[in-house]
Amino acid sequence: MSASTKPLLEVRDLAVRFELPKAGLFAPKRHFHAVRGVSFAVPQGRTLGIVGESGSGKTTTAMAAIRLRPADGGQVLLDGRDILKLTQDELRRARRDFQIVFQDPYSSLNPRERVGSIVREPLDLMKVGEPGEERNERVRELFSLVGLRDDQIALFPHQFSGGQRQRVSIARALATNPRLVVCDEPVSALDVAIQAQILNLLRRLQDELGLSYLFISHDLGVVQFICDEIAVMYLGRIVEYAPRADLFRTPRHPYTASLLAAAPSLSRRKSAGYRRVSAVRGDPPSPFNIPPGCAFASRCPNAQTRCREEEPVLRQFGEGRVACHFPLD
Repeated sequence: MSASTKPLLEVRDLAVRFELPKAGLFAPKRHFHAVRGVSFAVPQGRTLGIVGESGSGKTTTAMAAIRLRPADGGQVLLDGRDILKLTQDELRRARRDFQIVFQDPYSSLNPRERVGSIVREPLDLMKVGEPGEERNERVRELFSLVGLRDDQIALFPHQFSGGQRQRVSIARALATNPRLVVCDEPVSALDVAIQAQILNLLRRLQDELGLSYLFISHDLGVVQFICDEIAVMYLGRIVEYAPRADLFRTPRHPYTASLLAAAPSLSRRKSAGYRRVSAVRGDPPSPFNIPPGCAFASRCPNAQTRCREEEPVLRQFGEGRVACHFPLD
């Protein structure tokens, strides 16, 4: 199925905050802003990757985009319909169109249930197909689709390898024929050889079913393999957004360049665009007390006075966008 450039998912100015414990009985409420005005789009049949260090807000962004976590502002449009405004009944029906594959394939599966029941559960909950043989046949189809056998349907999760368990998770996510699948670090718990198998499976399923993926990862080698476009997050904001080839060939934000320079999983030779930038040093500022200006300024080798006073916004630069006063050229 050919990919379309029309966005299936559009996220506009998404904001997520968490309430913190009060400093005292009569102290005002405090909040931690985990996601701060994030916008992106996922075209039909394409893959957008979100990358960044731990604590950058990438998983929180994905969870809020599919209403597994409350959002405090913005819009999330799925085929033009804002899912943040749906009632619980409307959301339950809409969930057929978007599903998730979690990071740990063992903890995300009920160890007391047989995997056939686990894969069938979305069909029962959302009343997809007729009860009985029609849903059982759908389970068999899903097992075949992800490379598992019919005789494995009656087994329990502990009887599978890590890679097989992730195949079960993928089968469950595909049960309702979704159009969008969120992949939250789906291969990080697997060894390298099994990672390649699961990534190839995801690509094949995308080609066969026309799926769109929102792919969360900290592994730039994985992102380079599977994503069409990439958004780089730092302390709750997107600092660079670009097509895969452009981002890996000529990163524009110093933070992106430093991540690429430090990535051991990139087998290709480092390009001149980010050989000039060393791996990022030090820790990011506290997310509870983000300094004025650019949040990356305290770690950036190119920071100037303007960077510490004025917060940059995403602006067009080449084929992508970058939030930097002095982007790499």
